[in-house]
Amino acid sequence: MRTFSKSTKLDNVLYDVRGPVVEEADRMIAAGQSVLKLNIGNPAPFGFNAPEEVIHDMAMNLRESQGYSDSRGIWGARKAIMQYAQLRGIPDVRMEDIYTGNGVSELINLCMSALLDDGDEILIPSPDYPLWTACATLAGGRPVHYLCDEESDWVPDLQDMEKKITDKTKAMVIINPNNPTGAVYPKDVLERIAEIARRHQLILFSDEIYDRLLMDGYTHTSIASLAPDLFCITFSGLSKSHMIAGYRVGWMILSGNKEAAKDYIEGIRMLSSMRLCSNVPAQSIIQTALGGSQSVERYVAPDGRVTRQRDYVIERLSAMPGVSVVKPKAAFYCFPKLDTEKFRIRDDMQFAYDLLRQERVLIVQGTGFNWPHPDHFRIVYLPMLPALTEALDKLEHFLSGYSQGSL
Repeated sequence: MRTFSKSTKLDNVLYDVRGPVVEEADRMIAAGQSVLKLNIGNPAPFGFNAPEEVIHDMAMNLRESQGYSDSRGIWGARKAIMQYAQLRGIPDVRMEDIYTGNGVSELINLCMSALLDDGDEILIPSPDYPLWTACATLAGGRPVHYLCDEESDWVPDLQDMEKKITDKTKAMVIINPNNPTGAVYPKDVLERIAEIARRHQLILFSDEIYDRLLMDGYTHTSIASLAPDLFCITFSGLSKSHMIAGYRVGWMILSGNKEAAKDYIEGIRMLSSMRLCSNVPAQSIIQTALGGSQSVERYVAPDGRVTRQRDYVIERLSAMPGVSVVKPKAAFYCFPKLDTEKFRIRDDMQFAYDLLRQERVLIVQGTGFNWPHPDHFRIVYLPMLPALTEALDKLEHFLSGYSQGSL
């Protein structure tokens, strides 16, 4: 009998945000057990709702959204994104420089496929959102991970970044605000990153999906606004800011030295045309969402739910013996560190399995974010406080007796 194997392109692709530990959790749930999920930044199950005007506008536009749109997106959506780019200080953006997508994920995949030949290198942060590494790998490229510095609020280690550039490096990825650390990069750090890209003539990819989820008065600077001479692609969307992850609303903005990337841009256009278009009903709400009330502001205000839950989680984690954590400035996540001598952790996937099986709490291990040390994990602080309290109580109880291999 002929058998069929998965593509060897998948050999080095990991996406542990939805990986084997999650599959084990699903089996436990199917068997009737309850699991506290701290693994994924999906606001809807935790009582975060989209603004009513956004839902209303999608409903009102459904009849007019039955056909394909322009492959880049509908005019009103791209016009609103162009105005958003202008407010962000991104230079020289025209309507033809904007592409809508079924979330940023689709557009990342498109951009990697259009750019990378076999063996081309691209710099990606460590820890990173693992989709970047996966898409670069599937496109035939070689992801090279530069370190972010936990001792400096998780900002990129610029020396490590520059020393990893070779004659095969085509681009670098910035995730700001960062997932999984919640870091927000200062303007001077972004300027120095832009200077490295300038010195080595690299493309800049900037993932800014959390740019409106800022706490404690921090502000966000788009690196494209600091590098008008470099070709930049800036990614953002509504999935997180408007609590509509399931609607899949994202976009990318091409800016800077487009002449240097003329042929690459043609490749992007070709792949965009091949997919026909992104979800038209979802596109129809972009203008309303960007022009209307920004409901996310109340969540990240000093007394907002996201801020309060973050503060509670950080306080609880910091009080646990053998646990340290850098307070995130944005997004929905924190990235705690475990004392490996105290807990004898050598395999963080095993740690996640042990926590799940003993306490029925689901996390994502740090190596799932291309972080080379088995001493971190990511916690999502979206669940309501009673669930967070229960989960953290269970984590604390688990850690009080944990030594890997002893359970």
